[in-house]
Amino acid sequence: MTVLKDLRPVYVVGVGMHRYQFASDTNYIHMGLTALRAALADAGLEFPQIESAFVGCTGIGMAAGRIMFNHIGSTGLAVTQCENASASGSSAFQLACLEVAAGRREVSLALGVDKYGDQVRAINKEGVGRLSDTAAIPLVRYALLAEYLKKEKGLQPEDLAMVAAKNHTNGSKNPFAQFQKARSVQDILAAKPVMGDFTSPMCTPRGEGAAAAIVCSAAALKDLGLTGEPIRVLSSTLQSERPQVGREMGSVAVARAVAEKTYEEAGITAQDLDIVELHDAFAIEELLYVETFGLCPTGEGHFWIRSGAAEINGEVAVNPSGGLLAQGHPLGPTGIGQVHEIVHQLRGTAGPRQHRGATTGMAHMIGLGSISIAHVLRKET
Repeated sequence: MTVLKDLRPVYVVGVGMHRYQFASDTNYIHMGLTALRAALADAGLEFPQIESAFVGCTGIGMAAGRIMFNHIGSTGLAVTQCENASASGSSAFQLACLEVAAGRREVSLALGVDKYGDQVRAINKEGVGRLSDTAAIPLVRYALLAEYLKKEKGLQPEDLAMVAAKNHTNGSKNPFAQFQKARSVQDILAAKPVMGDFTSPMCTPRGEGAAAAIVCSAAALKDLGLTGEPIRVLSSTLQSERPQVGREMGSVAVARAVAEKTYEEAGITAQDLDIVELHDAFAIEELLYVETFGLCPTGEGHFWIRSGAAEINGEVAVNPSGGLLAQGHPLGPTGIGQVHEIVHQLRGTAGPRQHRGATTGMAHMIGLGSISIAHVLRKET
């Protein structure tokens, strides 16, 4: 089977963002083009040099990307709209990488943008009666899982609060984050209860924003005279869940499968990772995924977090951007926002969030359904 690394090398050459924020009167055109212009400036490119674009969004409506690009210029750009729930931006990034790797284009754009729309889910339209109206809601499922893990392995509310406190503290140093306030474990525990042991800061906010990433071929790097530091995309994999076995949630099992596959494609192991941006819509997810991704032994995620291993300048910086909990989760842009963070970390330009000596990073997202998607990026020396 041909994998990304077997094809032409793909490099991220430009990234940009519009800050994630709560619902506002800011229109999506402004947010999207702010991220795009920042990415173009970062890459040293002009918009007509972009040959194709993949636009991730969930709540704006049909043809959002094409309408947005009308406001910067009609260049004959090949535009494809991508919707994959929370993984919409991640999927747009994967498609842009594959477009370049396969030789179809030399320069491609992945852009995610979203406003807080009606977010109607297809599961509510499938015409199948359900025994419970709430069992499929992620908040309910993860709260129940956290309750089970309290009894199974001694997980404490303080462990969930440590994840949230770390990520909110990281977000306080990120000018693009929706939440920019450092919070202690005590602050997290004292916040408004949501469900079970979950308090509000342990759950991702909903909002709006935009993120963009420009990828290109090695030939384009040379022909266009790009002088910025390119970051290689080593692998990008996507898979949907299988029937649940035992108590492990399908989203956790598929995350493990995708991580193992993307490590294999990239030719790395978990021990090679310096930066991991992962899907932490709820604090419990980070505790699960650090085990799932092999960053620590199975069953010891809470001990690993307690040790400080996941902090900036710890063993592996997990969600140095603040993650979904603090940087935010506007859906369409989220996965590309992760790439934005990893690129800056690998370039050494993440400012107060910089993790020392970072050379390899992984971005991971879950999308309703459920699907899991991951990319590995590396700084080439």
